[in-house]
Amino acid sequence: MAPVPTARYLLRAKDLVDARYAEPITVDDLAAAAGLSRAHFSRMFSRTFGESPRAYLQSRRLERAAALLRYTDRSVADICAMVGLTSVGSFTTAFARVYGNPPAAYRAALPAASSYARVPSCIVKRDTRRAPASRVNKAHGKKTGTDKQS
Repeated sequence: MAPVPTARYLLRAKDLVDARYAEPITVDDLAAAAGLSRAHFSRMFSRTFGESPRAYLQSRRLERAAALLRYTDRSVADICAMVGLTSVGSFTTAFARVYGNPPAAYRAALPAASSYARVPSCIVKRDTRRAPASRVNKAHGKKTGTDKQS
């Protein structure tokens, strides 16, 4: 039996979760985005993606929280709010269930966020590309700092 292609309406709901996980999204909102009843949407989503819509939303939130714990110095309470969760206790319990440690212990096991100082890609490109002025100056017969003097 050939696999059934994922219906666009389910992908639309999944994309909504990925884009707006920090907002208070309900299964009713996702079902409305897919144009289905709540029960039918939940059944189709679970059958297609292997987890319920609520579980998918929770896993997206926890993945984002793990990234924020790795790359920022924000407090656990701030991160909890940033990913759309309202209870720090529930967040800690769910995080520990998925990642094996509570958020604070997870962060403590990693290098400090300051060691991951991100450099904007425009700066990396600027600092790693060859200086275009040397080619322009050579083309016009001007001396550059790399030319040898005779």
